[in-house]
Amino acid sequence: MIDTLFLDAGGVLVHPSWSRVSDALAREGIAVDARRLAAAEPHAMRVLDESVIIGATDDQRRGWMFFNLILEQVGVPRSPRTEAALEALGAYHREHNLWEHVEDEVVPALEGFRARGLRLVVVSNANGRLGHLFDRLGLARWFDALLDSHDWGVEKPDPRLFHHALARSGASAERTAHVGDLYHVDVAGARGAGLAHAVLVDAAGLYPDADCPRVGRLSELSAWLDGIGVPG
Repeated sequence: MIDTLFLDAGGVLVHPSWSRVSDALAREGIAVDARRLAAAEPHAMRVLDESVIIGATDDQRRGWMFFNLILEQVGVPRSPRTEAALEALGAYHREHNLWEHVEDEVVPALEGFRARGLRLVVVSNANGRLGHLFDRLGLARWFDALLDSHDWGVEKPDPRLFHHALARSGASAERTAHVGDLYHVDVAGARGAGLAHAVLVDAAGLYPDADCPRVGRLSELSAWLDGIGVPG
């Protein structure tokens, strides 16, 4: 029986503010609609989600790679203007955290998980500003614990971050499922830590052969919970 959900932040609970990214590019004379940037997000993440890349980089380096991939996906070549826009966005991210867009379904989904009596824990590779971000967005109140990798000096897929989360929340690996959007970070990391289940959020259907449960959106997780017998 599952009594605890570990949830990744980026790509599951929050997304980059693509309107802010679009505005930063526009200030440099580059016009790209925020909706095009948002549509490119899962595709850029899928390019990064390879074991060789994950093993050879850290979250900060992948962040810069991610935004360059986004620009590539929407047909914007790298230039001094794109570098200036990304530098401005990086400064904002360091202070406030750019992953500040919350889909409309997120809070109702969290309400539903709470109604089931589940313990909720954020386990995220982040930059030390995740707690500040969740307070600012009004999300912190839903969680029993929030682990930002920057504060612990270790990041997923290293199982130690999951072990810290188990200890911090009082959860047991045998009764915990982790939900994330990167196979080689979230699924591999959760399995390495001995968690009972690992679920992949695959918004664009880019992991048809993944050997784990997949959901397209956080709201679809309730059906999966029903399937494994979590009371509701």
